[in-house]
Amino acid sequence: MDTQPQEIVQPADEWKREQGLHGAELSIQDDAVAEVTPPIDTNPTDPSPFRDERPGWQGYIEWEKYPEKKAEAAAILAKHKFPPPPEFQMGPIPDTNPVLEGVRWKLWHKAIGGDLWSVPEESWLRVVQEKHKDMLHLLDFPYNGEAPKRLITAKPITPNPLHFVRNHGGIPNISAEDFFLELDGLVNEPKKLTLATLQNEQIFPRMKMTVTIQCSGTRRIEQINEYAGEGDEMINAPWAEGAIGTAVWEGVSLKKVIKYCGGLAEGGKHLEFYGADSYFKQGNLMNYVVSVPWSKVKANEVMLAWSMNGEPLPKIHGFPLRAVVFGYIGARSCKWLYRIKAISEPSRAPVQSREYLYFNQQVGKHNQAYTKGIQIQEMPVSSAIMEPWNKQVVVHNGNIRVKGWAYSGGGRWPERVEVSADGGFVWYEVPPENLSKKHKFAWRTWHVDLPLDAEGWTELTVRCWDNALNTQPTFVRSAWNWGLHVTSSCHRVKIYSVNKSKPDTAARLKEFEERGTPFVPLSRPTEFRVQSDEDYEKYWQTHDPRDVDD
Repeated sequence: MDTQPQEIVQPADEWKREQGLHGAELSIQDDAVAEVTPPIDTNPTDPSPFRDERPGWQGYIEWEKYPEKKAEAAAILAKHKFPPPPEFQMGPIPDTNPVLEGVRWKLWHKAIGGDLWSVPEESWLRVVQEKHKDMLHLLDFPYNGEAPKRLITAKPITPNPLHFVRNHGGIPNISAEDFFLELDGLVNEPKKLTLATLQNEQIFPRMKMTVTIQCSGTRRIEQINEYAGEGDEMINAPWAEGAIGTAVWEGVSLKKVIKYCGGLAEGGKHLEFYGADSYFKQGNLMNYVVSVPWSKVKANEVMLAWSMNGEPLPKIHGFPLRAVVFGYIGARSCKWLYRIKAISEPSRAPVQSREYLYFNQQVGKHNQAYTKGIQIQEMPVSSAIMEPWNKQVVVHNGNIRVKGWAYSGGGRWPERVEVSADGGFVWYEVPPENLSKKHKFAWRTWHVDLPLDAEGWTELTVRCWDNALNTQPTFVRSAWNWGLHVTSSCHRVKIYSVNKSKPDTAARLKEFEERGTPFVPLSRPTEFRVQSDEDYEKYWQTHDPRDVDD
């Protein structure tokens, strides 16, 4: 699969340019044609109980089965004072790529030592090896990255190197030959299954599905620009529109695997997923743990996947095995899946019970409680404009090219996409032939030539209607919440319209070109007179003066 576009020299502040935060640096779209790391007194060569759990499972330390190990790790972390997470909501966002550095997360690993010592460096190596060179690294560790706008919707199926990554810890390096999946808890016949067993078609029929995975933080920067929200120690990255991707996943239905284990025992209503990465939360260490209800599994909407777009899972995306939960928030699609436990209620693990919560707008730092938030599962309908960019000058002949994506979770799909050139008063439907193929659990990419006569600043807006006729809130204020999750409002992009079909505009653009004077940055003063004395006097010979005598 070809994933290498034409060579483009990408500036370090590409992400801020795409968001219009460096609007003065934007080129014209022409449609007419770190902190200092404190020392940690831990030596990786010292004897340490924090070692890889199994041979061939590099970077995996089991925490959930050993409460005493958790307590020892918490005691070590309590001895140190770590720097706060970087401030990017109330202060400036750095002009760097990576945008943010996970200093405290790196220091936590160094403080624990043992086989966690080298995890930050090894994880970054996976980024370099497996992701596209132009990825926008929002957080270097744990790695959070999205593709640049020009590549997000270039293809309806996202190439593996361009698929977004939202990791919660380091990236384990697990051998397929040494791997096995443990199934226990409220199942009638607990088992340990090797990857080869799961891939044996005599036992488990194969499953292949086109599925979009979306982070609940997609378009978070819009909420931040409206009001600051929760500053999680995880560092809730300032995602733009790229925390979404679509792949053809292959594996086996979890329903079939549970059946192979004799089905659920009495009281089994939820499946808890355990990831091999180490997760830090409020001074404690644990494995990444989430859950989904049995009803979701029973509907054949949870896959245990080992293939992504016809290739083995990249390590950064969960090799050798991950969950893919159709239509749900990406956080439920647990990577480096090594254990599935049947339980009676939703997981009480922090990622499930204390994070990814959707709060009422009157809930904040002053009164927040976990039970005041709705646990986010199915993703609502949403959409975004990938081209043009916010605060970009667009030269056109009465129509502008607009491109983007639309998605709805929970087994619903985009049925209609509408785009407005005036902030949402008049909507134009994207022709059905300009939308990518329809899938039950996937996005649709789209493009449209949008009529636009007006010149100067205007606001492009997009909204999607899914097959249940759900659509999006009109303004980001309606979607804002303390956790800054699920920015489902209509996506808005302010552009400066230059309509070349108008004679005066065409003449002025020609004058800029002949003088060799750049038109952008837009706010830079024009370096020549915009009207001659002769034209000025001629005008007043045929028009009333500014003031009159009677």
